[in-house]
Amino acid sequence: MTTVSLRFDDDMKKQLDEMCDEMGMNITTFFMIYAKKALRDRRIPFEITAPLDPFYSDSNMEQLKRAAQQVKDGQIIVKTMEELEAMERA
Repeated sequence: MTTVSLRFDDDMKKQLDEMCDEMGMNITTFFMIYAKKALRDRRIPFEITAPLDPFYSDSNMEQLKRAAQQVKDGQIIVKTMEELEAMERA
């Protein structure tokens, strides 16, 4: 047998301890199950994805296309800060 050491944020460790306890196991058993599943399937046993930057979401990209088209079509109104503040007070 060999020993593997892992460093965890204190809160994450506490949460993992609590979850494992609710399942009737300890963290060592948790990682053994994980390792055996990964070795048996020859892959990480869950999907790893990078969250999409909200700027590039479909809805935002569509809004940017509409805004760009409005600029091309000359459908924009330019106001100074003073004009906007005057509109707010009116």
